[in-house]
Amino acid sequence: MKVLILGIAGGIARKLATRLLDSGHEVLGIDVRPWSSVPKGIEFHQVDVRKRAAEDVFRRRRPDAVIHMATVTALTVSGGERGRINLDGTKAVFDHCRDYGVKQVLFVGRHTFYGAAPDSPLYHSEDEPPRALEKVPELADLVAADLYAATALWRMPEMTTAVLRLVYTLGAPGTGTLASFLRGKRVPMVLGYDPLFHVLQEEDVVTALQLALEKRLRGIFNVAGPPPIPFSVIIRETGRTPVPLPGPLLARLVGRFGLPRTSQGALAHIQYPIVVDNRRFREATGFRYAFDEGRILRIFREASPPPGSAR
Repeated sequence: MKVLILGIAGGIARKLATRLLDSGHEVLGIDVRPWSSVPKGIEFHQVDVRKRAAEDVFRRRRPDAVIHMATVTALTVSGGERGRINLDGTKAVFDHCRDYGVKQVLFVGRHTFYGAAPDSPLYHSEDEPPRALEKVPELADLVAADLYAATALWRMPEMTTAVLRLVYTLGAPGTGTLASFLRGKRVPMVLGYDPLFHVLQEEDVVTALQLALEKRLRGIFNVAGPPPIPFSVIIRETGRTPVPLPGPLLARLVGRFGLPRTSQGALAHIQYPIVVDNRRFREATGFRYAFDEGRILRIFREASPPPGSAR
């Protein structure tokens, strides 16, 4: 199968590209970021997915399947540019897939789609709408991209589309939203709250995406690994120190006094849990995680020890 990975220069995407190549697939990728050490056998195009050069890749190479991982969060890009990348980029991707005969699309989304709210159910199913976006406005463009991708299920019935809502990942070298919360030696918590967090090791993410591709999934699926664990346990097991603070005070101190810099809206995610039910994905693919929560946290701690500690 000829597989085009969008956002291929990202850490997980690189691992996925190598895994698919080793499994006998023809792999090519697009990313606006550079990738200086592209493995032999992978075709890489450093272009913006929204530009004509990206459409030319679709037109000339005619991929059988597309894996869309070219979305960004508020931690990497801010403001209107993030919205243009996530929503306009996703629209361009599906337009190209329709115009150039792509048979299968995987949209890689995030479980934060559901939002963190005090009245949310403990386990979110795929049929639930997003909540509390007014408290986390920086999620709006990612939610819009997710919803737009889902419309392909009825707008483009000739194409096999799957929307995958992945939980937080941890691994080496320690990138991503959850890793950003754990960047410092001291990790803030909202006083009186200890939400449950899903963690999934990056190798298990790659396995899940490969299964979704090869099983030709169609529909919307939550993707998770081990059972969720309290945020305080994650902090301590990765060698950090929890710092409980009242919510209003914490909102004023983020990015100061050794506390990690994060968006104001993201503070809701360390107050209320976002826990998902992934039975639908497990039943459709047979997915089983290889890394339990203890091993995931140990790998992260060894790869990204807290600042000032001896390696």
